[in-house]
Amino acid sequence: MKIINYFVITLAALTILFFSNGCGSSKSDINTEDPQKAFEIAKRKFDKRDYVDAIEDLSFIKIRFPGTEVSDKVQYYLALSYFYQKEYLLAAYEFDNFLKNYPLSPLYPDGKFNLANTYYELSPKYSLDQEFTKEALNEFLSFVELYPQDKNVASAEAKIKELRNKLAYKDFWTAELYMKTDNYKAASLYYQNVYETYIDSDWADDAMVGQADAYINGKKYEEAKKVLDKFYKLFPKSDQKSKADRLRSRIAELQTSK
Repeated sequence: MKIINYFVITLAALTILFFSNGCGSSKSDINTEDPQKAFEIAKRKFDKRDYVDAIEDLSFIKIRFPGTEVSDKVQYYLALSYFYQKEYLLAAYEFDNFLKNYPLSPLYPDGKFNLANTYYELSPKYSLDQEFTKEALNEFLSFVELYPQDKNVASAEAKIKELRNKLAYKDFWTAELYMKTDNYKAASLYYQNVYETYIDSDWADDAMVGQADAYINGKKYEEAKKVLDKFYKLFPKSDQKSKADRLRSRIAELQTSK
């Protein structure tokens, strides 16, 4: 996994092995030698939302019965149990293991969707580092591309839009900060990235007008006019139109006064 570092992965693996091998305070009451029956015991606990005990049992089964007909289900529900416990780093680790080890499982599409969901839950507020946001976005996009008819596509598409809006707003917010410090060149670059990378976002029109404003403050009037012309063409019904009109009038005044 690209963004969960080696320390976290190692910690997750050791934690799972610690409990599932009985070296810790494992409370698994599974005493059958039948992997299917063992899985059914664990699954009943999962269905009752007793995720802590389900994790105990599923971790035990994962080690006790490797390579059996239930191994993919054990891995999937272990990951899902961590997800419902809001232990998202462990959930991501287990979903990633599931996808790597069981590509032919009928649960694979759900696993891929839920890995994306796990990263979505790890995505922080816009002002913080957005690596988890980008990972979630990539996973949702991959899921939709691979399974366009899946039952979860509508949910994935809604979250794709939400995540793209968050990334767009982060750049827009950064541009606004640069505007406040009169760093118009940096502001212009961040505004431009918003509408070039996230043209479908809710912030693309704001960014175009913002870039025009940055250009004007940087005395780049011709560049500002080009951006405004593009804005009028792409967003004729934008609520930023009145601000764009004021900026265009300001350019005319500044050029006339030269």
